[in-house]
Amino acid sequence: MGDVWKALADPTRRKILELLKKSDMNAGEIAAEFNMTKPSISNHLNILKQADLVDSEKQGQNVVYSIKTSVIEDMLSTLSNLTKRNED
Repeated sequence: MGDVWKALADPTRRKILELLKKSDMNAGEIAAEFNMTKPSISNHLNILKQADLVDSEKQGQNVVYSIKTSVIEDMLSTLSNLTKRNED
């Protein structure tokens, strides 16, 4: 789960996830939303993929990215369990 925290710690990656929450996008579409180089965006996307927060699928010459919510749901469940008191 350490990769997830690292991925979510960066505001650019959080914005990428917000964009992907609205719709699947290719790398060029994602890059158009930022004032940074495409290699920088690619690096951010790779970190999100390593954390299992996004999926990628080759479609023709493009790679389309989509958000994966299962890891975030697991993380929220873990956090929720940590805040509950045991009522033994």
